[in-house]
Amino acid sequence: MLDDSSIFRRSRVARALTAAGAAAVLVAAQLAAPTPAGAAVSRADLALRWAPIHYQDVDATGSHALGGQSDYITRVDFDGDLAGRNNWDRAGQSGTSLAAHAYYSVVETSSHWYITYLFFHPRDWTDHPLFETEHENDGEGVLFTIERDGSAYGVLRAAVTVAHSDFFSYTPAGSTWTSGRESVDGTLQLQASPHDTFQHPVTAQEAQGHGLKAYPQFAINGDGVVYYPSTVAETPSDGNDRDVRYQLIDIFAAGGLWAQRANASLFAGLGTFAGDTSGDCGVGTWSCSTNSANAPWGWDDGNDVPARGELASDPAKLSAEYFTIPAGLARTYSHNPYAGAAAALAEASRTAPPIVD
Repeated sequence: MLDDSSIFRRSRVARALTAAGAAAVLVAAQLAAPTPAGAAVSRADLALRWAPIHYQDVDATGSHALGGQSDYITRVDFDGDLAGRNNWDRAGQSGTSLAAHAYYSVVETSSHWYITYLFFHPRDWTDHPLFETEHENDGEGVLFTIERDGSAYGVLRAAVTVAHSDFFSYTPAGSTWTSGRESVDGTLQLQASPHDTFQHPVTAQEAQGHGLKAYPQFAINGDGVVYYPSTVAETPSDGNDRDVRYQLIDIFAAGGLWAQRANASLFAGLGTFAGDTSGDCGVGTWSCSTNSANAPWGWDDGNDVPARGELASDPAKLSAEYFTIPAGLARTYSHNPYAGAAAALAEASRTAPPIVD
């Protein structure tokens, strides 16, 4: 739970914002404006409403930990460029920003909203000397399925999380959804945020490899950061900061992550981040693998029916496979920007190397 001494030990006024950051806050603040009665909420509003309270375990041991900073969530371009092959090295350099961000995409049918969240780390690392690998870049996350019940934000029915090359499914208490082809792995907890009036789902990532599950299947073990969804991006004061706000970035924004999917400096293939063995990646452990992290349209559980990337690009199909849904669900999308690349995604699913992340 929250560490009060950590929450109050610093003044938020003392957190200096750059001019660019301040401008971003002013724009983002529009997302938090009250929605008029009867008005449809925006996709950004939906993403902010259902974004998880996120527990990040932190390990400060070993040189690759960067004193715990290797476990902070941040932007793909935290170092000021859209090049994936320098992120390992620049994670430890001065002048880069580890302010907290997460990416989201919203896909819609007439019956449900599907919101995918990506948490990015510049390093997937280890301090073990034998039989473990590490790699540049790390992208893991979660899909939330929201039933459109006529209320402004709908009702949360289920979650599927990404932990390396495996998916795990969860339902909140009271959900009408039950196990389908895959067994439900646990209960998705909800928790109040001190920064808004909502109960948010709660997720957690392990240190080093950053697999993601519903809290408390993963939890903070000793040091850790608790991230809260917000319209501003804060940087943890240290590796044991229990109140850090993170800002959301739309995957489909103009010039955003989806628009960069063919950028060979950032992606080695469709849905696979570009990463190499430069710097000390792999030094002191088994090896450093290349091109091993994935964006949501590259996520895959190879043992399951949904194809590579379909957690994000065809979430209705994945939900129908993973869960038994008494009321059924629509399969035709009214909003799905991934659909325009369906043929390319299918080809990548057929030809891409196995998921390593």
